[in-house]
Amino acid sequence: MTIDIPRTTGVTHPLDVLTAEEISATREILADAGLVTSDTRFAHVTLLEAPKAEVLAFRAGDAITRRVQVTLVDLPTGRGTIVVVDVTAGAVVSTVDIDAGTQGQAAILDEDFIDIEEWLLASAEWTAALERRGVDPRTVRAVPLSPGNFGRPAEAERRMCRVLGFVQNDEKDLPWGHPVDGLVAHVDLVTHEVFEVIDSAEYPVPAERSEWDAAPHSDGAPRADMKPIEITQPEGASFTVDGNLIRWADWEFRYSFDPREGLILHQLGVVQGETVRPVIYRASVADMVVPYGDPQPARRWINYFDQAEYIFGRYTNSLELGCDCLGEITYFDAMVADEQGAPRAIKNAICLHEEDYGVLWKHTDLFNGMAETRRQRRLVISFFVTIGNYDYGFYWYLYLDGTIQLEAKATGIVFTSAYPGEGYPYATEMAPGLGAPVHQHLFSARLDMAIDGGPNAVDEVDVVRVPVSDENPWGNAFAQKKTRLASESSAQRIADNLVDRHWLVSSTESTNRLGQPTGYALYPEGKPLLLADPSSAIAHRAAYATKHLWVTQYADGERWPVGEVVNQSPVTGTPDGLPTYAAADRPLDGEDVVLWHTFGLTHFPRVEDWPVMPVDYAGFTLKPVGFFDRNPALNAPASTSSHCATPSDGHGHEDHCH
Repeated sequence: MTIDIPRTTGVTHPLDVLTAEEISATREILADAGLVTSDTRFAHVTLLEAPKAEVLAFRAGDAITRRVQVTLVDLPTGRGTIVVVDVTAGAVVSTVDIDAGTQGQAAILDEDFIDIEEWLLASAEWTAALERRGVDPRTVRAVPLSPGNFGRPAEAERRMCRVLGFVQNDEKDLPWGHPVDGLVAHVDLVTHEVFEVIDSAEYPVPAERSEWDAAPHSDGAPRADMKPIEITQPEGASFTVDGNLIRWADWEFRYSFDPREGLILHQLGVVQGETVRPVIYRASVADMVVPYGDPQPARRWINYFDQAEYIFGRYTNSLELGCDCLGEITYFDAMVADEQGAPRAIKNAICLHEEDYGVLWKHTDLFNGMAETRRQRRLVISFFVTIGNYDYGFYWYLYLDGTIQLEAKATGIVFTSAYPGEGYPYATEMAPGLGAPVHQHLFSARLDMAIDGGPNAVDEVDVVRVPVSDENPWGNAFAQKKTRLASESSAQRIADNLVDRHWLVSSTESTNRLGQPTGYALYPEGKPLLLADPSSAIAHRAAYATKHLWVTQYADGERWPVGEVVNQSPVTGTPDGLPTYAAADRPLDGEDVVLWHTFGLTHFPRVEDWPVMPVDYAGFTLKPVGFFDRNPALNAPASTSSHCATPSDGHGHEDHCH
């Protein structure tokens, strides 16, 4: 059925953020098509972006078609359905059921977990296991978790979760300090049945309280010797915002927000004169996995895809001035759909501001009296999300010298276990009898590159020693070696910090004033990849995390490194996502290329990470290489601070910030 939906009139660009009116219209269209009942839940609602060619051809005033993709879950059966709705036309475009055996299950719902403690209390096996440990079952907080898939029939036939227990002694008590280890329940989310309880070992429940301000963690009142730091911009911010279009210094881009990906940057480019030179068409952190390394039976299955399985953007924090961001701040709300399909605004979800970042460039010259310093500044756009025990911040930085960075910040509370005893290699003792298992946080950044609009090519660049020879008689020479990544099969690469390996994306048509190809280089941190055995289930399901870099030829619809459906995805066949995309072995030289970069943390918890973990960092950097004709920040203004500048030296030179 087609209905009239006049509620997208506020949309002026194909990449505008999804609006509350569009979410409401989507639900109405689905209901009129008979696809929504009282038992239907909305697991994921996302703007299905227009094809790239259509977006690039768009001009102001052109007609805009807006499509929304929805993942529906039928509670009585657990069946998942992916539906595409044309909101502009008011029609359902396609409906595809998720095949549980070959694809997995739709993403986890909040509603799946609301009554789970009640279901556990109805299980005689679960309550008996707790009572044997001397634990009152009613004091146990259930922590239901994505189950993974290990090839057992239940994992293919049931929409399920695995549940661990943590004791909460009173309302203020933090349960993470009191894990009931050695015990895990398997729960059918459709029938509400606890169909299996694994009781592999009994450990004493750690007793010490773990709130950050409880003894022995707190020394009393906050320290009083720290003087305030105030960040002020008396003339306001230097950026401008027009809808979702942001301009700052020589940068221009659009932003959007997806419940699975979080913050997305679109059409990021450098303004030169009357033109915008494209750098990246679309940039996001497209997925992440958190695999744990404890082989005990109650814990060996733990590996969460926080974005794909939980749709983690739904848990984005509402940020507070002075706490999460400092300075002259602009906040943007994020519009998501709740599980009933209604729009829900997350206030102050995205933070935009400027930061001073130290010295940008500086020189004091012996010969001509030059004494100049310019300070670096960066534009920051970020969001923070809480998913269970962990909190993640994602920060995109744009710099005056053309540098682009992504920084992921991990904090919160480490996931806990009992500590089996001295010398246990797979966990750290954090408090008496309390362990924190080893684990990783591995992210996949999807970077749809567009250097000067494309086409582009990718080279792997290594530093190489040059042997002693007639050309290098003193043995002092070294050079760079560039290897063109010609096709998708050869473009699955591992970082190597010993040779300063990085990957250069260059235009195959545009050159700078010296005739060199214009380009940007991706500099990885080169931290460990997935450490699970290659034969493991998680190595199959998270295949993207076995390489630091994948390069694919752009194709509409190839959006996810682990595929569309991830919850309980199977452990046989070709993994969905990057392995499937790259299997086509398409050419890359002089093509529209997408970089998929794996980065992250390998976390051997420290005692200092308890009871709340200081922020740990992971990320990557993109730097211009021949993109500009010279240092693009020569025009950075001198500081006007009275604390910084001194009068002219009489020769026309001012000593700025010296």
